Amino acid sequence: MLAPAETDWLHHTLAISGPVDMVGKFRTTARGTNAAPWSLDLDAEEARLLAPMAREGRAARALVAELREVIATNHERMLARWHEPGTCLLDLHRLVPIPPSILQLGEDHARARVWLWENWGTTQTLRHVRLVEEAADGRRRRTRRDVLAFSSADWTPWQALRRIRRDWPDLIFTVDPRYQFTEAASGGEKKGA
Repeated sequence: MLAPAETDWLHHTLAISGPVDMVGKFRTTARGTNAAPWSLDLDAEEARLLAPMAREGRAARALVAELREVIATNHERMLARWHEPGTCLLDLHRLVPIPPSILQLGEDHARARVWLWENWGTTQTLRHVRLVEEAADGRRRRTRRDVLAFSSADWTPWQALRRIRRDWPDLIFTVDPRYQFTEAASGGEKKGA
């Protein structure tokens, strides 16, 4: 797997074209909370949080205990609502669901990351998904073209797009990755495509 140690967020646009009703069905199916119901090992999370400040003693343990409660509450809230329609217009877990056996491993497990890489082409959910254009397609009648913008971790989600194209044969998906980085995004080094 080629996931770098530090995440680079790559910007993309995705055009979805086809019959009006199919584009509408896709929009309904793709819309989600952008959360997957991963298992969470609260003991391991608590140990991870405590490790860098263990020397602080009782105060550190008290802070980590409070953080554990916040994490547990947020996780329970996510588990109760992850299946709702939500506001994310391109929820990969809705389109290429993570199997329960992988979710049970936890988000940071090596096999879970490999599954994400092999099935999504990226190891995290998409970020900053937004609709940038929606219009009737001028080439044909009763067609629609929506354009979404999003950021993905380290790579374009090619594997997910391959599956989405197969699952939605009446639609045309055109992705435009922006493999350009600024000096600020790369820590002062200019990178190119």
